Amino acid sequence: MRRDGRRSSNIDDRRGQQLAGVGGGGLILLRIVPFLMRSKGGRFLLLIVGGLFLLSYFGLDGGLLNNMMGGGINGGSRSNAMSAQQQELADFVGIVLADTEDTWNVLFAEQNLSYVEPTLVLFTGAVRSACGVGQAAMGPFYCPADQQVYIDLAFYDELHLRHGAAGDFAQAYVIAHEVGHHVQNLLGIASRVNAAQTGLPETQRNQLSVQQELQADCFAGLWANHANRSRQVLETGDIDEALTAAQAIGDDTLQQQSQGTVRPESFTHGTSEQRAQWFTTGFEQGTLASCDTFGGVAR
Repeated sequence: MRRDGRRSSNIDDRRGQQLAGVGGGGLILLRIVPFLMRSKGGRFLLLIVGGLFLLSYFGLDGGLLNNMMGGGINGGSRSNAMSAQQQELADFVGIVLADTEDTWNVLFAEQNLSYVEPTLVLFTGAVRSACGVGQAAMGPFYCPADQQVYIDLAFYDELHLRHGAAGDFAQAYVIAHEVGHHVQNLLGIASRVNAAQTGLPETQRNQLSVQQELQADCFAGLWANHANRSRQVLETGDIDEALTAAQAIGDDTLQQQSQGTVRPESFTHGTSEQRAQWFTTGFEQGTLASCDTFGGVAR
């Protein structure tokens, strides 16, 4: 992806800040408890993780908990000093965010709507948000309560080294996907999905979550379409990098890698094939209507 675009001013750089005495592990527990409870070994591990979480919640320094858990996504200790490579990556993220702003401002204006630009928060290890305390192990996330995207840039090392998804456009896809959730929030799609999930069995709630995540993938492809048509940002191989990233983080692929088995009823983000398919749909068709993963239910 070309790097000669403007940099967004909507960057909140909190890297290097340490959070002491916070219960950030609680968010991770909420995400992994269903998986851990399905085996005896998992339940034993849950007891250990839960104990560490309680220690953190009641005052143990968050950095120590991070070390106990293997240092989060990239392992080991972190330095407050940012390397030149990290700064270059942060600069690139600012370019990507700016390009999403340019695209979505135009698309919203075409609908006679005003696009509210999100803030992108860079953090190290753990971060406070209006949705609670997030940790690097959760990966990038969007918080609708404060309309901010959060990312520990170490996630890109994980994407590359563990999942084989390298390249700058794989990195751009991650940002565009989270911005896609912001678009859903502004359009009221997210609130309608939340309302529709109320009272449903877990499997049906998961199905709606999958549709929501696939739409964010489609919105990422839609951004790539408009950004390239308007500003010629794509280089040879960029789309392949995005598709590789989308496939690397499909529910089926991640479950097979971590558990050795696949449970479709527990999917929350979609299969590798679905994620790549919906990114491609957004990129090839380039319209909001083409990204209706709900079949009209949540439009």
